[in-house]
Amino acid sequence: MNTQTLLLIISAAIMSLALVLFQYYYKSKKRGKLGILLSFLRFFTWFGAFLLLVNPKFPSYEYTLEKANLLLLSDNSSSMSAYRSDVENALNKLISSDGLSSKFELKSYNFSSSLNASDSLSLSGKSTDIARALATLKDVHSKENTAVIMLTDGNQTFGNDYVFGAGSSKLAVYPVAIGDTTRYEDIRVDQVNANKYAFLKNKYPVEIFISYEGSGAVSEIVSITVNETRVFRENIRLSSSDNSKVINTLLDAGSVGIKYMKVAVSNLEGERNIKNNQKNLTVEVIDEKTNVAIVSDILHPDIGALKKAIESNEQRSVSIKKPNDKDLDDVDLFILYQPTASFISIYEYIKLKNANTFSVIGSNTDLRFLNGIQKRFRVEDGYPLQEVVPVKNDGFTKFDISENSFEDYPPLETDVGPIGISGDNETLLQMKIKGVTMKSPLLSALTDENGKNIILFGENIWKWRAQAYRNDQSFQNFDEFIGKLMVYLSDNKSKERLTLDFKSIYEGSNNARVGATYFDEAFTFDSNANLVLQLKNNDTGISREIPMLLKNGFYEADLSDQTAGQYQFTVSVKSKNRSKSGSFRIMDFDVEQQLLSTDYKKLQQLADRSKGELFYSSGIDALIDRLSGDERFVPVQSSEEKVVSLIDFRILLGIIATTLGLEWLIRKYNGLT
Repeated sequence: MNTQTLLLIISAAIMSLALVLFQYYYKSKKRGKLGILLSFLRFFTWFGAFLLLVNPKFPSYEYTLEKANLLLLSDNSSSMSAYRSDVENALNKLISSDGLSSKFELKSYNFSSSLNASDSLSLSGKSTDIARALATLKDVHSKENTAVIMLTDGNQTFGNDYVFGAGSSKLAVYPVAIGDTTRYEDIRVDQVNANKYAFLKNKYPVEIFISYEGSGAVSEIVSITVNETRVFRENIRLSSSDNSKVINTLLDAGSVGIKYMKVAVSNLEGERNIKNNQKNLTVEVIDEKTNVAIVSDILHPDIGALKKAIESNEQRSVSIKKPNDKDLDDVDLFILYQPTASFISIYEYIKLKNANTFSVIGSNTDLRFLNGIQKRFRVEDGYPLQEVVPVKNDGFTKFDISENSFEDYPPLETDVGPIGISGDNETLLQMKIKGVTMKSPLLSALTDENGKNIILFGENIWKWRAQAYRNDQSFQNFDEFIGKLMVYLSDNKSKERLTLDFKSIYEGSNNARVGATYFDEAFTFDSNANLVLQLKNNDTGISREIPMLLKNGFYEADLSDQTAGQYQFTVSVKSKNRSKSGSFRIMDFDVEQQLLSTDYKKLQQLADRSKGELFYSSGIDALIDRLSGDERFVPVQSSEEKVVSLIDFRILLGIIATTLGLEWLIRKYNGLT
């Protein structure tokens, strides 16, 4: 209570006493015990009323004992299924321990690809992300007084290295190594690299990485089969000192279609884990390739950026040509980079062939020549070079750009003035100059009877590709955007209203999905359509119907519950006469079964970096004793101060009512007014 409140209470007492003296003793001749009693009651009445006006506040304290957190984290992936009894016995011992429950607040979690707040284990997770589970626990339980007991085999199949982030976490992790810590002799196919596409009557490369763990020397056979026909065989020798081998070979693309490839290494004698002795992949052989020519009479970094972006898809090849080159018969579409008067023969050839074009207009472009050689658009010249920032047009409909963002892309340079475009056109990107969005397009798509054309009114697009890498550590976002432009220009057919998106092969069903996009008659995405996938397993003959769910701009059917096998499917639009079919294969692949030995060395590193300690499934009692006696995790007493107002106490109002009532009764009993 502060000094001001104390002075107010004293003042209230003085005023109450003064009022009593005035009412009972001023000009009053009656003195005696009755007067003293009545004045005493009146004093408490006045004093209680003044206290209600002063409303003094009193602090009160509540003390609680806060236990340290002990988080029981169990690996719920399928690699732990063979050790279910070890996990359940360890959990039962930990949960039923009186020493732990009296010292800690126990909370149970399990994880595979993500963290779940539960002690119920299915041991069926298809991947293990230990780093994500620990990071999530760190965010949820941020206080220092927290320990984690993690029951796992230490084999992570997805995500960041869990040892790396352990040092920065405040969680003390006590790993319990579950499973077999013995290292067995093992040979495996680590990785297979091959192009997704190959071209008919060409050779395509295959790169195979083989690894061996063991103390002896082995000689085994590596083979490649394509559609059940063996096309490659090689004998390799490995030892404890020379324990890896890289095999490179070229295979023939003899026929068009999807080729199912299996790369396998023969089993060691008595090898325990043979599931990692083979890998499956597909190669699609196609009989056509889009040839793109970049025509330019200057050197510029944009040309290299465009070439790399376009050729990131193996179905496209890029050649760089001068305007006077004559060898153009194999070119499917042209990129006209900053055309000048020397391009006149190219424009005549394009007009004769009705080829599609992508034109880039920059500071070296001859705008007068450009305005005269074609009638699709006109650009006013004579303007200074200035920077323009891209602004995406979310209403663009010619192809999907919803996943492409240009917000942090650097500005391009242009010296064009107002732009007039005739015919069917849509603006993909608008210009923003000095913070003002202009009506002139920066990137526009044009269509007329002679074909399709895309115009970029700015140069230095290479900066966009560099920014894409800076954002994502990958050129993929920019390359896919340029790829969409190429697909649009390469497709001279009418736009299909129903399109499918799926893979030819899925390694396990975990990521098996089929996507679809459906447009109405105006070629606008129809979010109210009813799409259904009819799925048939060719191996079992079982068919089922799966509704496709609307996601962000497309429809999708989740097939993660399907078994391994060959499937055919048809996507149809109900109440519409439209459907499309396809096929894919789900391989019998479980990454969790590739590693059978417990990685106790990494678990030891995790324990050391997090200031915990490694235990084994046979040492649960020792773990309980260690945590029960660890002084780092003692309960902490905390206090909470609550300020209570006196007006909240009903007893004061009761006292006032009682003193007034008693005074009234006494006065009436004694005949006083």
